[in-house]
Amino acid sequence: MLTIKNLGYSTDGKDIIKGINYTFEDGKTYAILGNNGTGKSTLVKAIMGMHGYINKHKGKIYMDNDEITDAPLVERAKKGLSITLQEPVRFKGISVKNYLSLGGKHDFSKEKMEEALEMVGLRKEYLNRKVDKTLSGGERKRVELASIILLKPKVVIFDEPDSGIDMMSNTMLKDVFEELRANNTTVISITHREEISRIADRALLLCGGEIKEEGTPEKINKLYKETCDVCDHINEPEEDERV
Repeated sequence: MLTIKNLGYSTDGKDIIKGINYTFEDGKTYAILGNNGTGKSTLVKAIMGMHGYINKHKGKIYMDNDEITDAPLVERAKKGLSITLQEPVRFKGISVKNYLSLGGKHDFSKEKMEEALEMVGLRKEYLNRKVDKTLSGGERKRVELASIILLKPKVVIFDEPDSGIDMMSNTMLKDVFEELRANNTTVISITHREEISRIADRALLLCGGEIKEEGTPEKINKLYKETCDVCDHINEPEEDERV
């Protein structure tokens, strides 16, 4: 269970995240919808404790009631908090097999790795490929998804999970989310895509650094699509805070 209490972040005198309170329950799938500039990436980086964000935000962050507000990123990862990036990184000289086992720190069988690759639409031969520029962005994204399947984190944040993957892969992403849910993993997707948000159990609408509405994916998508300026439509924000 991931809980954020009064989480805020400001830079250059501007509030990017404004006192967000929310609890993400075990085994549930969430979608956070919002236009560019609403604070989605800032929220993710603050939760993960990424460089430049740790100890610079307000509020508290908890994993299973243990406070991780000041914990470095590696400690958060050890507690079961994970993330997939919008643009997966390249690792020169590292094989997919080595990447999936985190350099041998996890003793996953070859069969388990092949099953994870198959779930994300990659052949078993990819185990011997390198996680470098010889893989396309979409292939690296799929390898990253396979690693999450194997790791079974307590909480995983997907930053634009369909980035670099063709539209036909929505079914694959749904299968990945369901696999994680079956392992009681909390899944949080940061997206602006209706197709991705509809996979979730609950959806949140983020606007102007605040959660403006929560509900079913159908309800939040309808609200999101009614106008590009969703913040203005729902609840007032100041002129300089609009998306």
